[in-house]
Amino acid sequence: MSRWKPLPAELDPRVRQLVVRLRRLKDHSGLNVRQLAARTEYSPKSWERYFGARALPPVPAVAALARVCGEDPTRLLALREVAAEAWPTAVPDAAPDTGPDADANPEQEPEPDTEPDIVLSKRPPLSPERRVLRIALVAGSVTLVLVVVSAVLVTVRLMDGRDAGTGRSSTAPLAAPASTSPSPYSCRVERVGGHWYAGNSRTQQENLAVGSNGPDVAEAQCLLRRAGISPGGIDGMFGPLTEHAVKQFQERAGLDADGMVGPHTWKALRA
Repeated sequence: MSRWKPLPAELDPRVRQLVVRLRRLKDHSGLNVRQLAARTEYSPKSWERYFGARALPPVPAVAALARVCGEDPTRLLALREVAAEAWPTAVPDAAPDTGPDADANPEQEPEPDTEPDIVLSKRPPLSPERRVLRIALVAGSVTLVLVVVSAVLVTVRLMDGRDAGTGRSSTAPLAAPASTSPSPYSCRVERVGGHWYAGNSRTQQENLAVGSNGPDVAEAQCLLRRAGISPGGIDGMFGPLTEHAVKQFQERAGLDADGMVGPHTWKALRA
């Protein structure tokens, strides 16, 4: 886990919520700022400013971080909209933030930062009604994009199935047909040494999120079912149903309901 520089105490709570969420996603991804910059269009210095609350990340940067970390961008973009309303007066002057990735090669010349910071002019705050409308518009736009992509994938799958029925093979299938084979995972829940285990994995540290797969995911699904919360099937695939079940469990256990399984959630699942 990265050691972040504490945020200023006088930082607006709306801005703090966004920055803390950005930092948490980066920690879960296991990437440093240089690796994150290599996977996005933003330089390491830009990411250090965003994580240090010295610059408001633009919408494309927020969406890129969500994509790299396998996170649904809807909630993250909504937090960004709320933080933008507080930004003109919310961020006090702060010393340069070395960030958690200050282990860069000292002999390497720092790369020039060609990306300008976003500077917002002061304007009167929006009314609560207009703020809710703006958040709803952003969320609706993201949802529309996801619906269009899903429709394209379904169409391609149907076309592949039709080609298979007529004896033609697709040269570049975009979606594989759903597997009908039984799941290789099962739940053999037992209590050993004061902890619950389901026979798939004994990890207590592995970070899991949407897109993860394997025995660690199957173990978490079994323990969620043991706790009385259904994650769907025990298939070892961390999808929306498993994410929803994790959030329910985290809320019940008094944890941060971010939908991702980390050390704290493992500890609560095995207790």
